[in-house]
Amino acid sequence: MPSAVRHAVVLVTAPDLKTARKVARAALTTKLVACANLIPKIESHYWWQGRIEKSTELLIVFKTSRARLAALERCVLANHPYDTPEFIVLALAGGNRRYLAWLTDAIL
Repeated sequence: MPSAVRHAVVLVTAPDLKTARKVARAALTTKLVACANLIPKIESHYWWQGRIEKSTELLIVFKTSRARLAALERCVLANHPYDTPEFIVLALAGGNRRYLAWLTDAIL
């Protein structure tokens, strides 16, 4: 039976839809993720090089296995234009059993 602790959600921001689609497609075609949700039009406020910056971005929400995290990070870095792209891993505490089984099967 699939366990939530074997899976993770990864957050990655992108500067535009073209980039987000490229990163998502690269992760999907290499079976590093089961799913990538692209959430448009977020406004990010952050510190960068000693100044507060603001930009419009997209958020990519990846669903993957913990075993694929290192490879997914390499994929994101190879396909992303930012010098320091966001790559935040959220561990799962639980989830629907059938959904977790699908997630496992999708990236085998």
